[in-house]
Amino acid sequence: CDVADRAAVEALLTEACAEVPLTAVVHAAGVVDDGVVESLTPERVAAVLRPKADAAWVLHEVTRDMDLSAFVLFSSFAGVVGGMGQASYAAANTFLDALAGYRRAHGLPATSVAWGPWAGGGMAAGEIQERARRGGLSPLPPERALAALRQAVDHGDAVVAVADVDWERFGAGGRAALFDGIPEVRRLREQPIPDESVPREHSAELRQRLAQLPESERAGALVELVCVHTAVVLGYANSAAVDPARTFSELGCDSLTAVEIRNQLTAATGLPLAAGVVFDHPTPAALAEELGAGLADGADGTGDSAAVGMAALEQLEGALVGGVSDDLARTRIAERLQVLAARLTGADAEQDGGSGTAKFDDASDDELFDFIHRELGR
Repeated sequence: CDVADRAAVEALLTEACAEVPLTAVVHAAGVVDDGVVESLTPERVAAVLRPKADAAWVLHEVTRDMDLSAFVLFSSFAGVVGGMGQASYAAANTFLDALAGYRRAHGLPATSVAWGPWAGGGMAAGEIQERARRGGLSPLPPERALAALRQAVDHGDAVVAVADVDWERFGAGGRAALFDGIPEVRRLREQPIPDESVPREHSAELRQRLAQLPESERAGALVELVCVHTAVVLGYANSAAVDPARTFSELGCDSLTAVEIRNQLTAATGLPLAAGVVFDHPTPAALAEELGAGLADGADGTGDSAAVGMAALEQLEGALVGGVSDDLARTRIAERLQVLAARLTGADAEQDGGSGTAKFDDASDDELFDFIHRELGR
């Protein structure tokens, strides 16, 4: 029956409990409808919340006066750490975790298990499973998952996360401060380990390699770069299987994989690519041309300065978000960052007579780092 339909659930329980009392509830229903936040509609969000949040609340209400030994909710790791394109799904599963805590607070049994992906099919099959693997979450064999489920219920925690995590790959994604206490993640904050499945090079190395090529070959090298990353994200056997003249949509790209391709290319080139760059330049060849233009703009050194500055800010972001817990310290840092932002945009030029405007277009790498040190290192 539709577990979100209270009348249907009550009728089912009346029939099922006619001879044998209900002793446990296991709620494992759910649907996935991934999409970037801008693409979500109330209807899409409701479709994901209904089998998770609505149904779990119905089960809670109709069984709260029963003598249950267990009330198990199948939640998701996405509710703990988030997931690209899974805003609705993360919210639905976070509700399950909160419901487990609510029931425990009222003296009722409850265990919410925030699962990583399972092997052997299910909602995490296919592209979703491959995306999770690239992000450091390997599929759980069902037998291991069931053993973990028994342990979680027996242990008596309200919420427990069960996932097969490759911390090197997972931690390199700049995850939330929740994981900073894990030694593997702390080490990766200092020296991220690249994804070996994707050829990577520093943006400066890419520029150097392109500069050494004859001009007639540079465009082809950038097309190959785009095709390599597209093949990895979309699951093609190799870059040769990606036709650079076909649109990304024809190649099987959606809004989520488009963002992932953009992220890969941003890391490879150091260019500040817009989130919609893949669909703004709808073929690998067109996107490669855009990358070439961006890299050419930085040939005089300003592009390299921007890339170095962005890399420094990303490191700073990881240190601040994960390492500052004191509210007063956060406030002081936020105020200093606002001052820096104003100087970067020239917004404070009138206040200091124009003498303090930072001319970053002409600044060297050393000058950029010196400015950051002076403004944020006090």
